[in-house]
Parts: sequence; C-alpha cells; structure tokens
Amino acid sequence: MRALDTIAESIRIGFVHPTTVMNTLIQVENEGGLGAVRRIERQLQLGTTALRHRDHPNTALAQTWLSAARAYLITQAERRQAV
Repeated sequence: MRALDTIAESIRIGFVHPTTVMNTLIQVENEGGLGAVRRIERQLQLGTTALRHRDHPNTALAQTWLSAARAYLITQAERRQAV
C-alpha cells in the first residue's frame, strides 16, 4: 500500500506537511473505504507504540499520523450519520 510508504517515509525523515496527511487519508479511503483507514489506524497504533518503546526521535510524528487517522474516521462517521 502506497500510503504506508508515505507514512513511513515521513516518520523516517521527521516531517510531513498537513496537506500530505489529509491527501493520504483521502487516498486510502478512496482505494479501500473506511475499513482501509481503520487498518492504517491499527498499523499506526502498533507502530507508534513500538517507536515509543525504542525512544525513537520521531515518535511524536507517528502519534500525529495516528491522531489524524482517528480524527478522519470520527469526522467521516459523523458525516454519514448526518445524512
């Protein structure tokens, strides 16, 4: 999945633009629905925990990706309920 490569690369270099985060999550949903976004969220949760245990310097960025994925899922769920 290309999105995981984008996420991993941004964590590796320690920077991501907010537009990239949003576009990546939209792309994931377009390709695989909200289930795919949930799978990304799960991977980010596991990865963030692993990075935290290793005291990785870019753990905060991984947490940012995780928070963004969760916010995206919540927003999409609220939109679906509003319709």
